[in-house]
Amino acid sequence: MLITGSLGNVAKPLAEELISKGHELTIISSNESRRGEIENLGARAAIGSITDPDFLIETFRGNDAAFLMTPPNMGLENIVTNTVNAGKNYTEAARQTGIKKIVMLSSIGADSPVENGPIKGLHHIEKFYSELVNTSVVFLRAGYFYLNFFNDIPLIKNAGIIGANYPGNINIPLAHPKDIAKAAAEELLEDTKVHTIKYIVSDVRPASDFAKVLGNAVEKPELPWVEFKDEEALNGMLQAGLPLEMAELYVEMGRGLRTGIVQKDFIENGAVVKGETTLEGFSKEFKEVFHG
Repeated sequence: MLITGSLGNVAKPLAEELISKGHELTIISSNESRRGEIENLGARAAIGSITDPDFLIETFRGNDAAFLMTPPNMGLENIVTNTVNAGKNYTEAARQTGIKKIVMLSSIGADSPVENGPIKGLHHIEKFYSELVNTSVVFLRAGYFYLNFFNDIPLIKNAGIIGANYPGNINIPLAHPKDIAKAAAEELLEDTKVHTIKYIVSDVRPASDFAKVLGNAVEKPELPWVEFKDEEALNGMLQAGLPLEMAELYVEMGRGLRTGIVQKDFIENGAVVKGETTLEGFSKEFKEVFHG
């Protein structure tokens, strides 16, 4: 089996799960310094860039299944285009090598081509994979990553607030990387022959709960949820050092959450919460990082 994502928050626990069950793995990483750690896990390291089609074709060859994801940050500019191009490279490698099974890390909101920020790159990649004839694909659409809340720690510490450009009564599907890894492992080992969309969500909560639960975890029970205007959210991200294009994409995603576009398919299809990590469970991790 092949795993992309190096030893990231999803890829590492996924690799550990599969190796513990006796499966042979190849892990793709762009970082040569990861080679030793990958090999110590018991996997083969394939060091190269996912922007290199020839590298991917050679690495895909001989594998019967692959977990495919694109990095969350594909440069400072042309982020969506770069993400889409990586998906094209994966698709061509799968087509040329005849790989039998793909589990793609996608996202809630990937059904929409608009108003979802960086997710729109995944929308296009899902389309590419859907055209693969001899490969079965599971589109694993994950909720909003809990780990993104770590980015709010400076705001909580410096301003005593937490918020985004959507109101506190908006329900947000959430996901923990460990739950995603567990679901990905199950799908890689499942014998499926058709393209399937599955959601992996660990909890669904109104945004106001983020302030309540995370605030209680860090001894700030009065922590308020603040809805920012789009311009305020953009300026805050820029002041925090985020590149302009990425900040604009995040503002767009927040707007998509506010209008319901991002959550629409998850809600309308009655997708269930499958992950084990509740917001309260994650708050313990949040507390450690906050005080670390």
